[in-house]
Amino acid sequence: MTWPGGEGAPVTSDFVRSYVITGGRRLPSDDDLALHTLVCLAPDRAQPLGAGPEVRAIWELCSGGYLSVAEVAGHLGLPVGVARLLLTDLFEQGHLLRRAEPAPAQHVPRAILEKVLHGLETLNIG
Repeated sequence: MTWPGGEGAPVTSDFVRSYVITGGRRLPSDDDLALHTLVCLAPDRAQPLGAGPEVRAIWELCSGGYLSVAEVAGHLGLPVGVARLLLTDLFEQGHLLRRAEPAPAQHVPRAILEKVLHGLETLNIG
């Protein structure tokens, strides 16, 4: 096994915790779940049997509605890669839904934006 920092390098408690939580599995690639991907619980799903404390915490967090991957990691105090691995597991098991990313904004011609601005100015609200 290769430890971070090379042979004989000190192993931090954060590394050990992440290793235990993930079962030593590789962290998912960046393509799996982006930081801004929104996730929530799938309707009518029961919490996985034997879920660890981190999965139970994700379950509690996501029961209130959509949260981003970054928000889940922040609330749990986990490295983003570890949170993404746990979320990917739950998604693949059908326990989580992820919201499709919005389409990129289309370019709006400046003339149209100026007309909108002029229309708002003529309303004279305020």
